[in-house]
Amino acid sequence: MHILLVASAFNSLAQRVHAELRDRGHLVAVELALAEGSLTDAVRRHAPQLVLAPMLKTAIPREVWAAYPCFVVHPGPVGDRGPSSLDWAIQEGAERWGVTVLQAVEEMDAGDVWASVTCPLPPVPKSDLYRNEIADAALAAVLLAVERFASGAYTPLRQDTSRTRPYLDQSVRRIDWYADSTETVVRKLRAADSQPGVLDTLLGEEWYLHGGHPEDVLRGAPGELLATRAGAICRATKDGAVWVPELRRRRRPGKPATFRLPAVRALGGRRPPVPRLPVLPEPGWRTWTDIRYREEGGVGFLSFSFAGGAMSTTQCRRLLDAYREACARPTSVLVLGGQRDFFCNGIHLGVIEAAEDPAAESWANINAIDDLVEAVLRTTDRLVVSALAGNAAAGGVMLALAADEVWCRSGCVLNPHYRLMGLHGSEYWTYTLPRRVGGAAADRLMSEALPMSAAGAHGLGLVDRVVDCGPQDFAAEVGRLAARLASLPGIRSRIAAKKAELDRQESVEPLSAFRERELAEMHRIFHNPAALYHELRRAFVRKEKPTRTPAYLACATGRRTGVDPVRSGSTAPGRTMP
Repeated sequence: MHILLVASAFNSLAQRVHAELRDRGHLVAVELALAEGSLTDAVRRHAPQLVLAPMLKTAIPREVWAAYPCFVVHPGPVGDRGPSSLDWAIQEGAERWGVTVLQAVEEMDAGDVWASVTCPLPPVPKSDLYRNEIADAALAAVLLAVERFASGAYTPLRQDTSRTRPYLDQSVRRIDWYADSTETVVRKLRAADSQPGVLDTLLGEEWYLHGGHPEDVLRGAPGELLATRAGAICRATKDGAVWVPELRRRRRPGKPATFRLPAVRALGGRRPPVPRLPVLPEPGWRTWTDIRYREEGGVGFLSFSFAGGAMSTTQCRRLLDAYREACARPTSVLVLGGQRDFFCNGIHLGVIEAAEDPAAESWANINAIDDLVEAVLRTTDRLVVSALAGNAAAGGVMLALAADEVWCRSGCVLNPHYRLMGLHGSEYWTYTLPRRVGGAAADRLMSEALPMSAAGAHGLGLVDRVVDCGPQDFAAEVGRLAARLASLPGIRSRIAAKKAELDRQESVEPLSAFRERELAEMHRIFHNPAALYHELRRAFVRKEKPTRTPAYLACATGRRTGVDPVRSGSTAPGRTMP
């Protein structure tokens, strides 16, 4: 079937729907709903059999839904309406929710129902839920709706009852540090993650707070800053405290758009002299940190979770230190990855954009992540497993490929390319990617710049194992599989063979040669003020909207396209997140 995806942005859900529909043999194209363009004319040019809106902030024009079957994905159960559906559910503490695929009509979210799937709402941030439980339910509902539509025999159901709730604005999101409990504060912060954040006054200035995690030991006067850890700040509530990893300054009239940064980095010299706590907290503490290590039997688990999946120079170095410490432990298997949500999206474009010298910070960041990837590649005394609980892109995919095995949750979306940011790429990709998929396929992945599903990546050889489970079950399933791997009788011989293969590679072409060639290209781009990378980076971190749909998306494709995404006018990277 020829399906046209209409979206306000090619975000994580739109990418997943795009990849999964292509996997199933559908011909899929994308049109962005932009203020400058005519969506009606674009749909007419495509003449699709079905229009599907996985993430749309504006109404589909009457001229479109009256002429073409149009399905809208609404992140709420049947009868729920309004633009802040998931936000309300999280802020009010709902434990279950759902996703509904509706027929587009004049009134928003009021059309007949083609499919609806329920899902749990665990206590995690909105963006995490959106990429995981909500995305799983949305995909199931989309596939069911498409199947029903293709059959020609299904009659959609009318909505008999409904509840339309207003936009959840800052007056409702506002935190009262003297009156709100820690639980309430955390819910408000999670409901606003990653957009729009919670507007608050901190140290006499207005900031949007992004992310919220409870702290169970530190205490202080409500609203007081108590400590920092790994770039986050801890702030007291009336009965406890919360960790806030990121801040975004409120935009001033006439000034450029602001963007999220690690909280300590954003505050700079305004931060009072509070204690800086160690990255690894005391055992048993219910507190936030971005890196943890634990052992079970002969398996070590090094988990990390960085906001937005990006790793700054400092974060790369801290993770490398933790990796080296983990490698000093007497384990035969080391699992690398978070327990849920993002694995990694590569270098931290926000920190780079905020730097006094973005070129120098880009160079420092790429070398820091290269050091980490090299450490994984040179680990020869144990097996390393990359466990992808969530999405990965660019250098994050290449970090995963440095391991001996790559295990990926079935709901993951992978973007193994750099082109949409105007970069050649590093992280030893010219070694690891062809080693996995072959030279021709590696070149195609880099030039297509399209998202891949976990199943698609497995079929290509990019991933060794797809773990078919829900987000909440991934960590336990990986633990079981890792324990089984460590118990296999042939593990010692496999580790020995791994060292022999690295020695052979070093004699043929050392890893340093791959790194030097890649970094030469990256240095040339970073230090060229006219390089497209600088324009694309600014547009990405400041969430500037493209003026037209990039040609590589508008081109209908089942599996492949030869369009050059950068030269065809792409102005936003493929790893746009909600």
